[in-house]
Amino acid sequence: MKSETIVLLSHREIDKMRQAGRLAAELLHHLEPMVKPGVSTLQLNDEAERWTQAHKAKSAPLGYRGFPKSICTSVNEVVCHGIPNAKQILKEGDIINIDVTPLVEGYHGDTSKTFFVGRPSPKAKKLVEVTQECLRLGIAEVKPGARVGDIGAAIQEYAEAQGFSVVRDFAGHGVSNVFHTAPEILHYGTRGKGKRLRAGMVFTIEPMINEGTWEVEVLSDKWTAVTRDRKLSAQFEHTLAVTEDGVEILTLREGET
Repeated sequence: MKSETIVLLSHREIDKMRQAGRLAAELLHHLEPMVKPGVSTLQLNDEAERWTQAHKAKSAPLGYRGFPKSICTSVNEVVCHGIPNAKQILKEGDIINIDVTPLVEGYHGDTSKTFFVGRPSPKAKKLVEVTQECLRLGIAEVKPGARVGDIGAAIQEYAEAQGFSVVRDFAGHGVSNVFHTAPEILHYGTRGKGKRLRAGMVFTIEPMINEGTWEVEVLSDKWTAVTRDRKLSAQFEHTLAVTEDGVEILTLREGET
C-alpha cells in the first residue's frame, strides 16, 4: 500500500536520485542493441542483471512483492509488468517496453522505453511516437504550483486526439528510497484538479497508451497486464524532480532532450 504522505526530498536526496536515474538511463541504453529478432526476453533480463551487478547496484524489481525477474518486458499487447522468460522470442515487427529500476545506495532510478523490434508496422510506429509525445507533454506541465490533473489532462487530450486511449488502471508514483509512494500521477484527468506540485517532489510519469480500448486485464500470473482487446500498447517513463522554477528529468537518456 502506498503512503498518502508526500515527502519533499532534500538536495542531498535528489542528488542520490540523480545518480540512480543516470544509471537507469545508461542501463536502457546498454540494452537497446540487444532488442532484435531472435532474442528472448529472458536474455534481456539476464544481461540487465549482470550489468546492474557490475555497476554495484541492485535490481529493485527482483523479489519486489514477489516479482520474479530483474526488469519488466512488455511485448505488443502487454501493457506493463511483463515477466521475462526463455520462451518469449522477439519477432520482426514487435514492440517491447523495457522497464528498469536499478537501486543505487538505497535510491530508485525508474525509467522505461518502448523499442521497435526490426521494422514496425505503421500503426505501431504511430502508437509509439504518440506515447513518447504524451510523456513529453506531461513533463512540460510540471512546475511548482501546477496540479497533478494538469499532467493527466495534457496526456489524455493528445492521446485521444490521435485516436488512442489512456490506461486508467496504472499510474505514475512518487519514488525515492521507497519504490512506490505518494503522489499518484494519473495519466488522464482535469486541469486545475488534484495535488499541487511543490519543489522537492520526485515522481514518475509513465503513460500507457493503447491502440484500442483503455481497459486491461491481469493474467493468471498476477503480474502481466494486457489490453482487454489484445491490441497494441506502448509506454514511456521518466523519473523527475520538481525544481524551484520547473522540472529536472532524472532519467534522461543520452541524446534525448
